[in-house]
Amino acid sequence: MTTIFKPTARLFPEVGPPHQTPAARSPPRAKGLPGSCGAAALTTCRVASRPGGAGGSRRRQSRAARAARLARKRRGLRRTNGRCSAGPPWLRRHGGTAAVMSSLFLDTSVPGEERTNFKSIRSVTDFWKFMEGPLLEGLYWDSWYNNQQLYNLKNSSRIYYENILLGVPRVRQLKVRNNTCKVYSSFQSLMSECYGKYTSANEDLSNFGLQINTEWRYSTSNTNSPWHWGFLGVYRNGGYIFTLSKSKSETKNKFIDLRLNSWITRGTRVIFIDFSLYNANVNLFCIIRLVAEFPATGGILTSWQFYSVKLLRYVSYYDYFIASCEITFCIFLFVFTTQEVKKIKEFKSAYFKSIWNWLELLLLLLCFVAVSFNTYYNVQIFLLLGQLLKSTEKYSDFYFLACWHIYYNNMIAITIFFAWIKIFKFISFNKTMSQLSSTLSRCIKDIVGFAIMFFIIFFAYAQLGFLVFGSQVDDFSTFQNSIFAQFRIVLGDFNFAGIQQANPILGPIYFITFIFFVFFVLLNMFLAIINDTYSEVKADYSIGRRPDFELGKMIKQSYKNVLEKFRLKKAQKDEDKKTKGSGDLAEQARREGFDENEIQKAEQMKKWKERLEKKYYSMEIQDDYQPVTQEEFRELFLYAVELEKELHYINLKLNQVVRKVSAL
Repeated sequence: MTTIFKPTARLFPEVGPPHQTPAARSPPRAKGLPGSCGAAALTTCRVASRPGGAGGSRRRQSRAARAARLARKRRGLRRTNGRCSAGPPWLRRHGGTAAVMSSLFLDTSVPGEERTNFKSIRSVTDFWKFMEGPLLEGLYWDSWYNNQQLYNLKNSSRIYYENILLGVPRVRQLKVRNNTCKVYSSFQSLMSECYGKYTSANEDLSNFGLQINTEWRYSTSNTNSPWHWGFLGVYRNGGYIFTLSKSKSETKNKFIDLRLNSWITRGTRVIFIDFSLYNANVNLFCIIRLVAEFPATGGILTSWQFYSVKLLRYVSYYDYFIASCEITFCIFLFVFTTQEVKKIKEFKSAYFKSIWNWLELLLLLLCFVAVSFNTYYNVQIFLLLGQLLKSTEKYSDFYFLACWHIYYNNMIAITIFFAWIKIFKFISFNKTMSQLSSTLSRCIKDIVGFAIMFFIIFFAYAQLGFLVFGSQVDDFSTFQNSIFAQFRIVLGDFNFAGIQQANPILGPIYFITFIFFVFFVLLNMFLAIINDTYSEVKADYSIGRRPDFELGKMIKQSYKNVLEKFRLKKAQKDEDKKTKGSGDLAEQARREGFDENEIQKAEQMKKWKERLEKKYYSMEIQDDYQPVTQEEFRELFLYAVELEKELHYINLKLNQVVRKVSAL
């Protein structure tokens, strides 16, 4: 699970590298967060996208950053990869590894410059200050606070004295070629070079600079890690790569050499800083990726990813208990799959007429995919973990394993969601739940028709907001953002001041008409459809037209199966055989002297009755409620009339028999 947030208090204020003062060890608050949540951080975002971070005063950035921090504090939110999300409670249970690391590498300022940390990087100069300052000091912890050497291991760096640095960190750069864009003819005399935005087609694969080491030569990717999805594009693996040294002084000299020889050029579009940690106290791996994107407009946008994952899953007794539960789950999965296959063979095409059966098949498919993910994930850990831990002088690429762990968690989350939805199938014994499912199934056609009309108007307003406010309001910067902003307006979370400031005339008109048509008209129409259908269902229930209860069927069927197993009741198949063995009823009726017309009417009534019972009273799994058309109502009415005639005929026969008996 990706976990990134900014702590609001100092972490381990009494602990720190011996070469830092207490003021340098305590992480200050970040100033001017790019991409912060809320409209208050819009000014900062605009500044970060300009060349060299120019434009806008530091005072305005500070006010925007303070406003963003106060807004996040009121909402209880924290930063997540350039976005906002609530801090997960499991992080506190596992010791807060990601919290400690984010405080160290994101909030620690450059010595002598309190406002410069990784979050507030605006220019190439700020980036090199971070590399030679907070990053270097945070990675190399080789002594206790009194300069005493405590660890004499191959990997001597223990961040905060508890987190082992696995291997060595890696720095990777991706560039674009010159002339990947076209300069307008009138400006070619002022600027002859043009570096476009990053795409796989525009990527520069040639060597540059000194061309002596890997950092100056392009290297292809030899890992299976997924491509990185950043703010400005999707970045491939590979690039201009170099790994840091085990020695702090050698690494610092490396940074100085790269800075002096202009390793970062105009064609640079992104730099990745990757490293991994392991904390044995909580048995967690922390895979960290710091990203600095260089947009074509100039400046730098920073983001980060902290993955706290448990790669060594079976260590304690509780872990082995979880393993036994996983084996039990696989056994139940096999049993349920066998049952569903039997049902498909028994009911054939009728099986696929129920939405609950489709949900059952979807759950089985998701379970098999989750089991496959888990198997592949554990096999890859077994094969790669030993190799990565042996190479202490090389970069250990745990990012691939962390991504597969996230994929597996996502699959489990989707599976559990649909498993909870399946509970509706078994709680139909409750009248309220049964009415709810019947209401939704009956009004689904009306809702689909209404949804088409709703989204036509909704998308029209989203396009209007994007075109009018997109260049000035961050919430409408893209068409997708406009859609989500309108959903927030419906829920009462909106920034009317920003809309009005962007366009004093169209802003209020857009807002008022959107609220009127969408909130007051369309949403009330939607509620009216649900309310009208619910009234019909409730009226049907009041006169006794209610579906059979699924749980009651299951209990009754289980009770019959138990009685048949203990031979307290004859099996249904035996009774059916005796019924079939009784002979042809029509022939028997002819022998008893019944009229041929009466026999034909009886056979016709029997076929009619069987057809109607199969459609409306079948024991096969059907939906809770089936609407009746006019033609079907006519057939049912005629069927009721014929039944009434039959009843009248039987009454006449019975009266004749009674008279004969009375005469005797």
